[in-house]
Amino acid sequence: MSLVLRSLLAAASLAAFTVHAQPLDYDHQESWKAVHDSAQSPIDIAPQQAKAGDASEQQGLRLSRTRAKLEVVDNGHAVEVEASGPEAMIRGRHFKLAQFHFHAESEHTVDGAHFPLEGHFVLRAADGRLAVIAVMYREGAANPLAGKLLAALGKEHHGEVPMTDIAALLPARMGYFHYLGSLTTPPLTENVEWYVLQAPVTLSSAQIAGFREHYGHNNRTLQALNGRPLIRYPAAH
Repeated sequence: MSLVLRSLLAAASLAAFTVHAQPLDYDHQESWKAVHDSAQSPIDIAPQQAKAGDASEQQGLRLSRTRAKLEVVDNGHAVEVEASGPEAMIRGRHFKLAQFHFHAESEHTVDGAHFPLEGHFVLRAADGRLAVIAVMYREGAANPLAGKLLAALGKEHHGEVPMTDIAALLPARMGYFHYLGSLTTPPLTENVEWYVLQAPVTLSSAQIAGFREHYGHNNRTLQALNGRPLIRYPAAH
């Protein structure tokens, strides 16, 4: 299957799954089936084993537009936020943010250790290519935007946040680990670009508990790297 066709299928799969989201059985993940299963996500990130990126490459990751009105919804398997407007430049290519959502515990691990929460910022390029920026959240100082998301979600499981800056949910420095993987929910489509940020962001213990009250176990089990390159890039200056 060509690279372009697989990219288009990935985009179509994401769109369909977002619209027709239904509860997932995370206790019986063995029933989830992937068309291709050699390059799946999530993985364990072993920083000492990651290859340093080529300094000559265009390696920067930067959100070029970050302000948006947000729609927060419990979609049946995650707390999801739709944001129209934010854009990113990733290694010299233009992407638009489709949505972001949260998993607890983290889906990716670092040296075998989970974080209490992981955010996935799902982006799409004009050619259908999918990229996901993964952010790890740890307990610490409260995050004002996380508080707004939880307040908007409320008991109705749906709400809005007026124009705000989503950069508050991202670290100041955007160094990352990069590999090619898959969606972490069915249809588990491969050929997704993953950018797992090295620096975590803090949420208060109450905020972490707030997300986990909705979904405290919506993380996919770790998948084998199967010889795929894992590349480490420092934050762009």
